[in-house]
Amino acid sequence: MEQRAYDQIAVLGLGLMGGSFAMAARQAGLARFIVGFDPNREALVHAVSTGMIEQAASDIRDAVADASLVVLAAPVRAILDLLDLVTPHLSPGTLVLDFGSTKRHIVARMNRLPDNVRAVGGHPMCGKEVAGLQHAEATLFANATFALCPTRLTDEQARLEAETVVRRLGAVPLWLPAEEHDALVAAVSHLPYLLSTALVHSALDTDDERAWRLAASGFRDTSRLAASDVRMMLDTLMTNQEAVVSALDRATTLLAELAEALRRQDEGALSALLSKAAELRRAWHAEKYPAHPTAPDSQKPSPDPAA
Repeated sequence: MEQRAYDQIAVLGLGLMGGSFAMAARQAGLARFIVGFDPNREALVHAVSTGMIEQAASDIRDAVADASLVVLAAPVRAILDLLDLVTPHLSPGTLVLDFGSTKRHIVARMNRLPDNVRAVGGHPMCGKEVAGLQHAEATLFANATFALCPTRLTDEQARLEAETVVRRLGAVPLWLPAEEHDALVAAVSHLPYLLSTALVHSALDTDDERAWRLAASGFRDTSRLAASDVRMMLDTLMTNQEAVVSALDRATTLLAELAEALRRQDEGALSALLSKAAELRRAWHAEKYPAHPTAPDSQKPSPDPAA
């Protein structure tokens, strides 16, 4: 068996991500003892009764006091609040790692943590449309890209520890600055959610029930993200407003180009736009899933709805 990395891990937030982390950490032998904290008492009871964690903490101090790794698995604005609460109770040498979907505000707050702790901003690029501890699974992070964003408290030891945690979960670490992370996920994650939302409104917000009957696999796949947890997505969008608006502006321009090509019946311009998109998508798919280059997307793991 691999040597355990930590005597004790504290997981603050026992929803889909926190629960999945606890399960994956236990399976990977990352810790001897896992303590969980969540304001939802039912989540705590469930986590203990199912063996996800050894102990449910009654407050923040009890959760982090003896932990050498503290994982913040909550919406971004909740993570910011948690950082304020845990600061006085962190032990020297503790590594703080978060799972927030946007990073700029979190990294800025981590930069104000005490000098005697270490901190890394994190974002696992995986998830489901459904939220809650009951949907947690140990394999959630398998083969997923796991973004890691350095803070002023990210020394070489913190880098090594963060990468070890990520790899033991089965994920693949990718280091990048917080600002770059937020701009990139705005384009590849937050924009798709909003486009999916617009699609559902435009297609199904109708009194004609035949539209519901005609909608099939193409609509299912392109509208999937619209079913994501609204509270989580609001938190994500409101903490990455500038980058998301910029991504929306680019998409609006392209939609206008498509509409204009159709309006003019310019088949050449339309074909060029469609062909370039098809080529880019096929190239991404082949790189992302090299073992199954022709397998349908429905056989692939679901991407993070709030990445």
